[in-house]
Amino acid sequence: MTKKKVLVTGMSGCIGGAVLRRLGQKYDFTALNRRPMQEVRSVTADISDYNSIRPHFDGQDVVVHLAASLGPDVTTKDIIDNNVSGTLNVLEAARQAEVKRVVFASSGAIILNYVLDSPWRELESGEYDKLPPTWPMITHESPIRPNGLYSCSKVWGEAVGRWYADSHGMSVLCIRFGWVPANDRPSTVRSRAVWCSHRDAAQMVEKCIDAPESLRFDIFFAVSKCKYNYRDITHARDVIGFEPLDNADDYR
Repeated sequence: MTKKKVLVTGMSGCIGGAVLRRLGQKYDFTALNRRPMQEVRSVTADISDYNSIRPHFDGQDVVVHLAASLGPDVTTKDIIDNNVSGTLNVLEAARQAEVKRVVFASSGAIILNYVLDSPWRELESGEYDKLPPTWPMITHESPIRPNGLYSCSKVWGEAVGRWYADSHGMSVLCIRFGWVPANDRPSTVRSRAVWCSHRDAAQMVEKCIDAPESLRFDIFFAVSKCKYNYRDITHARDVIGFEPLDNADDYR
């Protein structure tokens, strides 16, 4: 059976590495990065430069867009160039190349300022004695509450993805990843609420790549099993069959 051809931007990052390690035998991957990778076929291009990336989208079945600027040293210009213009460039290149689906790495940070209020504040800070017996889950339909310019750029990515899905018939699936640490361990109090293991991150990407072609647009939270989770994964379970394989409580 012919493998799906999947172009992955930002494959050299943490999530991209997890995807390659766990799915590298299933798909025919090409990595698009600013620097070449040795362990997979790769092309060198900058997502902020449309002309440099456009040729590499031809013949691809799916694009997984992971590349983004984030971190304490990232400037506003970095975010605009890479997360805003770069995401638009990726979607437009996919449209021009007639790619059937784009999987967009969004972020749980889109709703992170819910933690300014109870009970989400206590869930992330570990003040479990102050929690009610149950708490409301944040779903893909809850109003957004971004906590900074990075998360605002992810709001843009979801919105422009919706537009491309509606206007151009492209399938765009957005993954709001939880915290995916490099050491793959829930080592902080906050991680007990929002941790996403490497295995579960890769699983979510796989579920989105293989989702039915009829699924035109959707948004899914990706977190592992966390006792104090407040990000809804029932929608991802019901629509694409995502079921977390890892549990934060196993690392206590």
